[in-house]
Amino acid sequence: MQVSPASRESGRDRAYRHLRETVLVDPAVQGTFLNEIELAQDIGVSRTPVREALLLLVADGLVEMVPKRGAYVPPLSGRQIKELMELRGLLERHAASVTLAAGTVPLALMREALAEQERLVDAGSEADTANVFIEWDRRFHQCLVDAARNELIARTYAGLRTRQVRVGVAALFRATDRQHAVCLEHRCILEALESGDEAAAHAAIEDHLRITLQLFLEA
Repeated sequence: MQVSPASRESGRDRAYRHLRETVLVDPAVQGTFLNEIELAQDIGVSRTPVREALLLLVADGLVEMVPKRGAYVPPLSGRQIKELMELRGLLERHAASVTLAAGTVPLALMREALAEQERLVDAGSEADTANVFIEWDRRFHQCLVDAARNELIARTYAGLRTRQVRVGVAALFRATDRQHAVCLEHRCILEALESGDEAAAHAAIEDHLRITLQLFLEA
C-alpha cells in the first residue's frame, strides 16, 4: 500500500506548515499571543508538535517565546519591512537579468498569475479576496525567481513567503484600490520583460516594491 506524502508528514511539520502558511500570514495576529491549545485543536495534533513548531518559528524570527505568557507574534517594524523589500529587490532584479540573458523569462506563468489577480479585482470585495490575491502576487514574483535556476536563491525567496504575504495583505488596505494598482505595476514589470529591456524591468520591479514600502512608512 502506497503512503501519501500528507500521511508521512509529522505532527510537528504539519503544525509548522499550518502556522507559516495560514496563521502567521494574517496581519491581525501581529502583536498577539497564540493559544497553543486552540492551535492544536485546529491542526488536529497534540500540544507537543505545536510547541516544537513554535520553537522552529522562533529560529525563523517570526515568533517570540515570552516567559509565562507563551508564543508572541511581534509586529513587523518599518526597518524589517524595508529590509524585506531590499532583499526582494536584489533577488528579483537578479532573476530578471539572468532570465532575460538566458531567454527563460517565464512569461506564460507570469501572465497567468496576473490574469488571476485581474479576475479577482473584477470579482468584487477586496476584503474577501485579499489573501487569494496576494497568493497570486507571490506566485507572480516567485516564478520569475525560480526561472533563474538557482536553487539556493529560489529557496531563500520562498522562505520570505510568510512575511511577504503578511505585508502584502496589509498593504492592500492602506491605499484606495490598491489591488488595481498592483495589477498595473505587475503589468509594467511583465511588459518590460516581454520587450527584453533589462533596465526597464529593474525599474518596474523597484517601483513596485518602493510603493508598497512607502504605504507602510507613511501610515
